[in-house]
Amino acid sequence: MEVKIERAGSTVTAFLVGRLDTPSSLEIAPQMNALAEEAGGTIILDCTELSYISSSGLRIFITLRKAAAAKGGKIIVRNITNEIRSVFMMTGFLNLFEIQ
Repeated sequence: MEVKIERAGSTVTAFLVGRLDTPSSLEIAPQMNALAEEAGGTIILDCTELSYISSSGLRIFITLRKAAAAKGGKIIVRNITNEIRSVFMMTGFLNLFEIQ
């Protein structure tokens, strides 16, 4: 799992690459915690190259959402695959996030 982060003003884009499962969620936790600190602006989670997400990965998404809500920011999830969309539908995440 790899996370590439780009900043442009108050917008931070995190490009998620690979499988977001339990081991990789632990691996990227420091980067995601740093993103939560910047949650007062807009955080875009680009899932173009995200091939799989487990419950541990979903937990990272919801943690970022809570941080953004507390700081007046917002989370946008962009470019999800049909497989990821199915997981979001089954878990109710489609209603929790702005999907682009």
